Amino acid sequence: MSGAALGIEIVLVFFLALFLLHRYGDFKKQQRMVLFGTLLAWYLCFLIVFILPLDVSTTIYRQCILDHEDHGSGSTISPTNHTTPNATVAPTKRSGAAPCYRPWSYIPEGIMPVFWRVVYWTSQFLTWLLLPFMQSYARSGGFSITGKIKTALIENAIYYGTYLLIFGSLLIYVAVHPELHLSWYGLQTIGITAANTWGLFLLVLLLGYGLVEIPRSYWNASRHGHLLMKTYFKASKLMTEKADAEENLEDVMEEVRKVSESIKYNHPLRKCIDTVLRKCPIDYQEKMGRNMDDYEDFDDKQNSYPTEKSLVKLHKQVIYAVQRQNRTRVQWQILLQQAIHLEDVAKNETSVGRQFVHSFPSCEPVGWVGRYLYTPTVEWYWECLLKCWFYRLLSVVLTLFSVAVVWSECTFFSTRPVLSLFAVFIQLAERDYNYLYIEMACFVTIFFLCTCVYSTVFRIRVFNYYYLASHHQTDAYSLQFSGMLFCRLTPPLCLNFLGLIHMDSAISHQEKLQTAYTSIMGSMRVLSFIANGFYIYYPMLIVILCIATYFSLGTRCLNLLGFQQFMDDSDMTSDLIDEGKELIRRERRKRQRMEDGESRRREWKERYGNQREDLAARNRTSHEMKETNYSESSRERHTQEDVICPCLRLGAEYLMTSSAAPLLLTRMLTSPQLGLRNISTLHGVRLCCIQPLRRNFPAVIYE
Repeated sequence: MSGAALGIEIVLVFFLALFLLHRYGDFKKQQRMVLFGTLLAWYLCFLIVFILPLDVSTTIYRQCILDHEDHGSGSTISPTNHTTPNATVAPTKRSGAAPCYRPWSYIPEGIMPVFWRVVYWTSQFLTWLLLPFMQSYARSGGFSITGKIKTALIENAIYYGTYLLIFGSLLIYVAVHPELHLSWYGLQTIGITAANTWGLFLLVLLLGYGLVEIPRSYWNASRHGHLLMKTYFKASKLMTEKADAEENLEDVMEEVRKVSESIKYNHPLRKCIDTVLRKCPIDYQEKMGRNMDDYEDFDDKQNSYPTEKSLVKLHKQVIYAVQRQNRTRVQWQILLQQAIHLEDVAKNETSVGRQFVHSFPSCEPVGWVGRYLYTPTVEWYWECLLKCWFYRLLSVVLTLFSVAVVWSECTFFSTRPVLSLFAVFIQLAERDYNYLYIEMACFVTIFFLCTCVYSTVFRIRVFNYYYLASHHQTDAYSLQFSGMLFCRLTPPLCLNFLGLIHMDSAISHQEKLQTAYTSIMGSMRVLSFIANGFYIYYPMLIVILCIATYFSLGTRCLNLLGFQQFMDDSDMTSDLIDEGKELIRRERRKRQRMEDGESRRREWKERYGNQREDLAARNRTSHEMKETNYSESSRERHTQEDVICPCLRLGAEYLMTSSAAPLLLTRMLTSPQLGLRNISTLHGVRLCCIQPLRRNFPAVIYE
């Protein structure tokens, strides 16, 4: 199993990142560059989370080998110390000489340092250089690659300048202290420290919110009445946003129409207009196409035409307006389905038969899962009875995890005695070399921390410019912004976790063998005021943030500023709940009318479908018989016409040059041998033979 666990997790993490990107992104419409950059950023961040427990167990095994060598146990395996030049290692004395068992997920020596170096520096290159540029490039409204690159560089000039200012300040600090030797390793450590400091600053803010909000969200999810009221509140706000998005789209499309009508087909900027029109919805494209006169030339002196800069701005507005309208439309359908389901749950709670009944049954056929496993009875017990208790139990467990995290964040710097709960658990498992327990404990802890942080990232919303929406409704800007946040938050989060379990000597000040991940981070002692001050005392701020989140201080502040938030004791919230309830009721009536119409059509088809099919068959048979009779009569007429037409054609050529044409023509038309007394019976003759005479003798022919 040497290295097999590492390879398996690398593959599984890739598919996890691909699944999440498919859920939030759109593989068909978004640019391949945007999708690749976001996928790579998410993949590298998830790799750090999943591989770090393997690094911890491998480090504990090597520490055991080092301790046995110190005791003279005669072990033939020598560990490799992946420490920094400024860190010294002294093995931890252990009582007893129990043999060291190699973990099942043991990673051979020399692999992890290279792996962490590639993962870390690639993620940092993405988050600080490439993704900001790609973000501006994707949001740009330019019509050429050169124009988009120019816009991206201008927008990121201030961004990159801020980085240089921060790095220069830290560089000056190191230079003015003679006891600090400035070297390439020191510069590398300064850069890593600056990135981790920025990430830790944001990490504590997000973690303080998630530690309280996630357990509370599951507790509130167990209260059906509260959840239904909150859904009504969301429906009211979403309908307002949906109407605003549609109105904004109408305004932008009207501007596009005016520009499209002013710039004709042979104008130099017409190709830019065609690019803008391709980004518009299909119905607007058809409407503008009908009103467009492509055969009218433009005149430079007659009208004032828009510039390319204004078209770039218009192109950017069109992309944003269309994306926002599509997102709100899909979100409204999803929220409507959730509201109807919650109302069905409220109705079925008082059901005596204990059979879950849906207001609008699904049109899709029931599979074997719904037929044998998830039956209406099982669904009733889950939705109306068991689900709420499951959510309450899960909320209690998550609350205990949150309390443990807050306590450990405030006490992880204490090594004698050990106060961090996670450090206690790991050290107890380390005595028995229970590597599976160590890896599971590390993974569960990191996963919980990441859930608190990442869920907050997925929930936050910054004035519609950054918003992660599921069901393929996230735009390119938000996808890349989330990738930037993940790459900046994950390394300091994992470094903070290593401090919680006392495996980061720069924080815990214990002389132990460091993990390969910590060795790549470098020694924080290069900047002592950060290692001994900020990294230790700043995480204590999480207590204040948790208290503020518990009392909803942020929600109340946003409500006072005019951003309506869901609050139980607010009159505005009650009004929005009533408005949302009326909206859901109206949509339910509309859907009910559609369902009734469909049922009547199905009933009509079942009742009269066979009779109508028999009648249609008889009509087809009679129609075929009529066509057969008509074809036979047509063949007879054509046979007669084939004989008569040559004679009349020759006569017509003679009559056109003869002075006695009227008399001869009259006798020919009334000749009993030709049978032309009734001209209307020979339509073919009239068309093929008499038509040439009509121009010269119309009166004679039609008398």
